[in-house]
Parts: sequence; C-alpha cells; structure tokens
Amino acid sequence: MNPFATYRLEGFHDEMLLALGRPRPAAEGLMRAAQAMGLDELKRRQALAEESLLRKGITFNVYGHADAQEKIFPFDVLPRVIDRTEWTRLEAGLKQRLLALNLFLQDVYNECRILKDKVLPQDLVLSSRGYLPQCQGVTPPLRTWCPIAGTDLVRDRNGTMYVLEDNLRCPSGVSYALENRQVMKRVFPEFFAAVAVAPVDDYPSRLLATLQSLSPARRPGVVLLTPGVNNSAYYEHSFLAQQMGVDLVEGGDLTVEQGRVTLRSTSGPQPVDVVYRRIDDDFLDPLAFRPDSLLGVPGLFRAWASGGVALANAPGTGVADDKAIYAYVPAIIRYYLSEEPLIPNVETYVCWDAGQRDHVLKHLHEMVVKAVNESGGYGMLVGPHAGEAEREAFAARIQAHPRNYIAQPTLALSRVPTLADGVVEGRHVDLRPYILSGARQWVTPGGLTRVALRKGSLVVNSSQGGGSKDTWVVLDRLGGAASWRRPAAAVAAAAGG
Repeated sequence: MNPFATYRLEGFHDEMLLALGRPRPAAEGLMRAAQAMGLDELKRRQALAEESLLRKGITFNVYGHADAQEKIFPFDVLPRVIDRTEWTRLEAGLKQRLLALNLFLQDVYNECRILKDKVLPQDLVLSSRGYLPQCQGVTPPLRTWCPIAGTDLVRDRNGTMYVLEDNLRCPSGVSYALENRQVMKRVFPEFFAAVAVAPVDDYPSRLLATLQSLSPARRPGVVLLTPGVNNSAYYEHSFLAQQMGVDLVEGGDLTVEQGRVTLRSTSGPQPVDVVYRRIDDDFLDPLAFRPDSLLGVPGLFRAWASGGVALANAPGTGVADDKAIYAYVPAIIRYYLSEEPLIPNVETYVCWDAGQRDHVLKHLHEMVVKAVNESGGYGMLVGPHAGEAEREAFAARIQAHPRNYIAQPTLALSRVPTLADGVVEGRHVDLRPYILSGARQWVTPGGLTRVALRKGSLVVNSSQGGGSKDTWVVLDRLGGAASWRRPAAAVAAAAGG
C-alpha cells in the first residue's frame, strides 16, 4: 500500500509535499523510495528502529512525571528534508545571530554600550534571572561567552522560517540528532541510496576542536562536567564525552588550587584547561552561587574569571536567552553588526511593557504566552486551545508578574509526513540546529527536528509527548523510484551521510 494514499495537507505548509500530492524537488527521491517500500514495510522498519533505540538505551527522564522513569525517546522514521539552497541561507542567519549575541554578552558585562545607548531597557536586562553581576568585568577566551548554542526555528503557514527562541546556557538534544542518523543508516539504507544527504557525524570532533580553541595550551585538557546519572540528559553527557574521547566528570572529581583546575586520577592530578559544563549556573560553584550545591566545584567560578580555566558555556549567558530579551535580538543584530537579521523573529509582545501587556490581555484567546524562565513546554498557555478559566488564571499571573511573561501570535506550524498510529499523517515540527563558535563558526547541517506526535498538537517537547526525526539537508538527488532495491554493496557505498 502507498504510504501516502490517504495523506492530506489540511491547509498547512507541508515540508515534503506540494499540492495534489506532488513531492517538493528535494524530497522526490525520498518519497519514491518510501512509496516503493510500502506502508507495511515502513511499519516494520519503524519497529526495528525502536528496538535499536531500546537496545542502545537512548532515553530521557521527565521530572515530576507520575511514573518517574526513563523513557525511550520517541522517533519517527520519515526524515524531514531541507533543500540545500535554503539551508545555506539559514546557516548564514544562525552564524549572524550567534555573533551578535556573543558581542551583546561581552558588552553587557563590560562597557554596557548598548544599555547606555538605550537600545534595550536597562531595567529589563538587569532584572533578568540569567544576568549575573558576578560576571561584570570578565572577558572569556576569544570573547566568546557562548561557544555552543541551539537555536529553535519554526516555519509558518506561508513557508517562512522564524527563530522561535535561543538556547545559550546548556543546549541539549544533539545526541538524539546524531543517533537518529545512525539508526536511519542501519534501518533505512535504501533512503540514503536515493538521496545525497549532508553528514552530521563529525559534530563530536568539531565540538572538541571548538572547546580546545578556548585554551592557549598546546594540548588542552578537556572534561565534560555532569550533574550525574539522575540528570535527564545524562545519556547525552556520557555519549558526547565518549565520542570526543574526554573524561566525563562530576564535581567531586575536580579540584581548584591557586586558580587552576585539576582532575583526580589514578595517575595523580591531571590539568584541566577547558570544562564543558552541563550544570546550571546556580549549582556550578557553591562559593559563588548556591552554597548548598553538592554538584559543582568550589572555586571554579573564580578560576574562570581569572583566566585559569575556560568554561563552555560561560556563566551568565542566560541573560541573552531570556525570552524577554529575545524580542530585542533583531535590534541587537543591527546595533553590533549594522546588518538586517537574515532570519526574522516571531512577533513578540513583552508583558513588562504596559502597552504591550494590555494588548496581550485583550487577545489572550489568540496568543501563545510563555514564562520567560521556563523550558520544555512548561509555563505556557496556548490561547486558542485553552479554556476560559485557564486564560483568566494566566491573565492574573501576567498582571501579578509582568516581567515573567511574553506572548506571541499562534503560528500554524509547518507539518511533515509522520508515521503515527499505523498511518502516515501530517504532524507539526520545529528545528534545533547547533551552532559552534570558537576559533571559527560551524552549524550542524540540519540539527534536531522535534515532532508533535499527538495529532493537532503544537507542542513538540519530549516532556509533552513529542518525539524526533532525522533531519536531512539534501545536497543532490541520486536515485529513482526503484533505488531502494539496489544491491547491498551499492546501498552501503551510498549511505555515507
């Protein structure tokens, strides 16, 4: 059976299909291979993919969930396809955005020119939970506060791609993007015979090179600092440390003496030049932040501030991914780079501003309202899908704490074909590419596509029932309708993405 026999666009922008069921040019090879395979075979391969993920232990944990257990990260076998030409533009826009945000962070903790010139309201910046006064006067290596970023992109009904939010503290999810590609290669090698796909498996080596570039040492000692096995992203921490060939450490493994960091080992103390930390600012150093933290390293902040060690990402980067500051990023780009943003923001209302707050309160039924310091789909109101009582409760929260909320129009997010409940149907998606900024900038070709597996849902977060897909930046088309039947040797040779 043709997997797309009952597929309907239903008025949304579809990333694989044009009207009347015709594939977009970049998706022709994939769609023909999927049609030749048939629905039953697709479902069989889906089961194989899930079994592979289960064996590898690719899991996440939902804090506060009733069963409080790790779950296999949901995965869909039909990849999301992005044309090479469009990707080139998105890549340039992501690099532009991160360059401007790093300049903003350097400025806001030092000269504060952007505040003195009143491009941003000073009170809005200084009241951000992510702003750390302890970072004033610090300049990190390469003036790069955020070497590792994950920027969330969405596409609207008209096909325009927007930046939805920035993730500049401890962006997660890249391990799922890398594992998705490996699962697809094993389970669907035929697809790679039909399409030339940009590779992503060099991310760990590029990440390591980025981290090493933050230190002047000839052979920098790099470690990945994790909160431990109970953290929801521990699988990713261990995966990245293993892929980079660096030590995975907890706070008790590191010591700070005379402004230098060392790692305890069986062969004696080993110097540490760069710490890729996956611990929130509050818990990083009990001497500088929360004194009750047992996760961090006493003295680590002072060692960083004095130049004795590099931290990725630097403390204090949260001020730049505050959702209220997000509204001003286009102005930040214009201020520091004298350029227009290559990727636009979603229209955003900052409830801190009385006029914008009044507009939001009058149009709650049309808006998505977000708490500026929440993530994972929490602290959010989707106005059109909410009841009157829920909207009234959110209105009271906004009025009580206006600094804590922003609002955006509800977007009709683009959809992609997804194998759900035994049939192929459209599901809404976003995209998180990862941007590395060290001695040079680099962007993962594609990144992590998150998909709302519940029909009609706009929330893609795994904690809210979402899953993920492999993301293909298509370089060129290779095969035809029967390419999935190629001999195994030819398939293996073509599956190098």
